[in-house]
Amino acid sequence: MRTTPDLSDFNPLDNLAQAETMPARWYIEPDFLALEAERIFYKTWQPVGRREDVARAGDFFSCEVLDQPLVVVRNRAGELRAFYNVCPHRAAVVAQGRGNRQSLQCKYHGWTYDLDGKLLRAPEFEGVENWDANTVCLQPVPVAAWGPWIFVNLDPAAQSMSTTYGAIEKEIAAAGFRLDQMRLVERRDYLIECNWKVYVDNFLEGYHLPIAHPGLFRELDYDQYRVETRRYHSKQHAPIRDAAPGDIRDRRYVRSGKAEEDALYYWVFPNVMLNVYLDNTSINIIIPLGHDKTLTVFEWYFEAPGTGAGWESMQQIIAFSDEIQREDIELCEWVQRGLRSNAYDRGRFSVLRENGVHHFQSLVHEFLARE
Repeated sequence: MRTTPDLSDFNPLDNLAQAETMPARWYIEPDFLALEAERIFYKTWQPVGRREDVARAGDFFSCEVLDQPLVVVRNRAGELRAFYNVCPHRAAVVAQGRGNRQSLQCKYHGWTYDLDGKLLRAPEFEGVENWDANTVCLQPVPVAAWGPWIFVNLDPAAQSMSTTYGAIEKEIAAAGFRLDQMRLVERRDYLIECNWKVYVDNFLEGYHLPIAHPGLFRELDYDQYRVETRRYHSKQHAPIRDAAPGDIRDRRYVRSGKAEEDALYYWVFPNVMLNVYLDNTSINIIIPLGHDKTLTVFEWYFEAPGTGAGWESMQQIIAFSDEIQREDIELCEWVQRGLRSNAYDRGRFSVLRENGVHHFQSLVHEFLARE
């Protein structure tokens, strides 16, 4: 039987100057992850695939939200549908991998469903009493397309995607960034020996940039770096430092003038990071594999990738991002080891630099404390 962890030792204060950080045991005790799955990951919009994977009627792909198997399809009417990838008969899957089909069929006993989840055929089931085939169907899941991605929410009463992503979408469009024109160029997966919240904490503050990321620090106007918190997301203002004449050979991004308008950086509760530029976009999806093991999925998208100089520029952007990620991995694994130490329980926040971390930790507490 699963034990619900005690939450009474953490009550985040609204006043950042007085607040303490999340206790160490919230990162290292295994029981927290099951509660986080139930009350956070199953209640929020999670990216599971790409729009191009279900572009045609009959296209499908199987996916997961943590331990919950799902299948996303485009039905004959061209509508997106998502279901638990679980046959109501004996719980086997009805889809594997990706492809194009006119129906979904259980790989165990051949029960077949249409692309709206309705049972079409249950072989050799004659004579079963108190059972109505017309009531049997795959259990649906809310699904939505946004930008180049497909999102699902395991909460049947989930608020629409626009509740969380609407303001972001408007800002991206107003800035002239064409997110829907971006196409996947590369994906890299990173396995990190830390709790997923350690990684998110790290992403949400620029406090560590001068010490931990010297290459990135050269690019940014650190004095102007700040995090603006909203209800369920935050926006990082990280303007690229205008290049002086002598800087050019040491800089990866040479921009001047309206540097703040060159990029938009978002984090969306609980586990999605989005970096939007004029010619490329990257998404970073944080997936807990255990209480002390995290998968971070990086995907880079570009508009009309092309070849030659354009392709070389893309590869430089990806390589630079990879360099920063590997620096962060080392930091997060150090922190995870420190959280297990007898010498540490909780700390304090930099009022100037760590309001984004405080915002995230407060949301974690809010969701976990809900009945």
